[in-house]
Amino acid sequence: MSGRRLVLATRNDHKVVELRQVLASVLGRTGLGLVGLDAFEGLEDVVESGVTFADNALLKARYAAAATGLPALADDSGLAVDVLGGAPGVFSARWAGPLAGAAGLDKDEANNRLLLAQLADVPDEHRAAAFVCAAALVLPGDEPGTTGAEVVREGRCRGVVGREPRGTNGFGYDPLLVRPDGRTLAEHSAEEKNAVSHRGEAFRALAQDVEALLG
Repeated sequence: MSGRRLVLATRNDHKVVELRQVLASVLGRTGLGLVGLDAFEGLEDVVESGVTFADNALLKARYAAAATGLPALADDSGLAVDVLGGAPGVFSARWAGPLAGAAGLDKDEANNRLLLAQLADVPDEHRAAAFVCAAALVLPGDEPGTTGAEVVREGRCRGVVGREPRGTNGFGYDPLLVRPDGRTLAEHSAEEKNAVSHRGEAFRALAQDVEALLG
């Protein structure tokens, strides 16, 4: 890819495609091309050791900006259930831990099953939850291997945790979070999901920073 590039600190092609759609307008105006980490050789995976979504997003974006010398985007997100005090939170992707492999389930199914079991006796009026996303933009520094300006924006998508998974157009906990219209996020089309999702909200807010700093 020629021209100016913006790197998204992920190896998930689905996320790269999704973010190109969310940022289509600002990418068009700035002439920036968005690529993932797989566009570069020798990059390592960052350990998400932060205690907040913002911490983890910044860890990934700082590494990508320092390693590539390009402006970098990253996000961290998860499900925060009110009655669980905001858990699974930053542990959303690994909530079931080793139980997933022991039960012969994939990670998403194991996480969903464990969460549903934990909320089995919780009445519907106390099952409120929100997907939370922190999106970070980190610019490269003046010297190789350093970083410069940083911005973090947050987005939320509220709903309630359903009693069984529904829908196939999603991943993670998408089949569990029921929106006010009665559908889970996994029952939304890609366009509908981008319009209401936590990730879409966070990156639309960050798009203004991308244009201001890189336009």
